[in-house]
Amino acid sequence: MPPQNREYVSDVWKDNLFSEKVVFCTGGAGTICSAQVRALVYLGANACIVGRNVEKTERVATEIATVRTGARVLGIGGIDVRDSEGLKAAADRCVEELGGIDYAIAGAAGNFLASVNNISSNAFKSVMDIDVLGSYNTVKATIPHLVKSAEKHRNEPANPRRKGTGGRIIFLSSTTHYIGSPFQTHLAAAKAGVDAMSNNVALEFGPYGVTANVITPGPIENTEGVARLVPAGSEAAVRKGQPLGRYGLTKDIADATVYLLSESGSYVSGHTLVVDGASWRAPGGSLGMGNSLAYPDSLLSGNAVAGVKGRKEQKL
Repeated sequence: MPPQNREYVSDVWKDNLFSEKVVFCTGGAGTICSAQVRALVYLGANACIVGRNVEKTERVATEIATVRTGARVLGIGGIDVRDSEGLKAAADRCVEELGGIDYAIAGAAGNFLASVNNISSNAFKSVMDIDVLGSYNTVKATIPHLVKSAEKHRNEPANPRRKGTGGRIIFLSSTTHYIGSPFQTHLAAAKAGVDAMSNNVALEFGPYGVTANVITPGPIENTEGVARLVPAGSEAAVRKGQPLGRYGLTKDIADATVYLLSESGSYVSGHTLVVDGASWRAPGGSLGMGNSLAYPDSLLSGNAVAGVKGRKEQKL
């Protein structure tokens, strides 16, 4: 049974807010990105989600389509965001089958906990390629269509036929590079690049009417990120260390997405919207580290981080 709409979007938004609009999302089968797309589809949009895993991407697309009668959601698997030609082909298919691309979400990412001493150059490069190059390839694949949509939906009195918004891109980032974060050098470097990219896209394509913004989630309940980044035995301590005493919800990120893509975000561009309940300002950063990764002892031990789902052993 699909989740009820209150689980993935607040009820403050009006129905059909994104009627006749199309969103293209990389990493769209992931927990956070699928919630973003699900909210937009519930509010009237059609969508195309892309990912590497064919079965998962198609399954999630089918599930998202159930939130609104008549919704069309394409799930295009076998797409690696590091492959610019494959990603462009996916965007072109989205346009051909759904009629255009009004919004893009660059959400594909890779991460794990590892110190510089325990991560190889290849592993570092992999994260940089997925996050930075993947985001750049998403821009290149979608920007011609976003420019067309922006022109059609320019927020000007001289455009009386304008209906809704268009020409907007959102990047998913992290707070790890704000103050530094042990075991996250690879991600910090990558997400700093993503943030800078968004700012420049806002400047270069603002004259065409395109907006570019970043959403930075904190630790979000029941997501791959928390499962990968919170070491076994530290979950209670990490949760307790959050300023609001809880993890965020995927709905929190979905609502931020609706805000930026709707009329309410028309003059917001080149902005980073941190949605983490002030977690990054707490001692120890957004995830804290719990007792198992006490600083600096855990680094000085030279041991790799244990008990993290999805982490692969790295060779120097």
